[in-house]
Amino acid sequence: MKRIGILGGTFDPVHYGHIGLAQDARRQAGLDKVLLIPAKLQPFKLDKEITCGRHRLAMVELAVAKDPGLEASDYELRQKEISYTYKTLRALSAQWGEETQICFITGTDAFLKIDRWKQAEEMLTKYSFAVGSRPGYKEAELNQCIEHLKSVYNTDIVKIQNRRRDISATEIRERLSRGASLSGLVPEQVERYIKINGLY
Repeated sequence: MKRIGILGGTFDPVHYGHIGLAQDARRQAGLDKVLLIPAKLQPFKLDKEITCGRHRLAMVELAVAKDPGLEASDYELRQKEISYTYKTLRALSAQWGEETQICFITGTDAFLKIDRWKQAEEMLTKYSFAVGSRPGYKEAELNQCIEHLKSVYNTDIVKIQNRRRDISATEIRERLSRGASLSGLVPEQVERYIKINGLY
């Protein structure tokens, strides 16, 4: 059976934190491939202005180009509505069939609030999860949450020890506004794309 990871997000812009989580999840959760899917409209960010989807997708494509285990997907950008995770997982599951197991990749903070997501029960029952974590960060809370969800939904949850990269898109945009280098934050080709297209 194929195992495909799904990592969604605004990716505004994509950075090494995203790439590191995708790579670590692929290795540690035994995934054949990880799709990075930029959201069209995220339900928790409806009040925020985001960069055009075409640019965000292009940056993800550049960021994953040299890693055959990662792939960019325009699935959510082609939809006409808010990017609810359960709809994406449902559609991809129907498209790929029973021979593919979907593993949704997320960070600790988002996972701890998963019970507030739309159709959380459906997702926790049907799909597996890879949760990015790091030693000492909300560790006890995360372990308790994982045990609870496993006992209630029998969810397959893998805790990923992902490389610590405290990078935020806000920090990247602030550095750009000051004309500072993005070295170590985003791949070189992504920084070049941002500058050529006058983003942020």
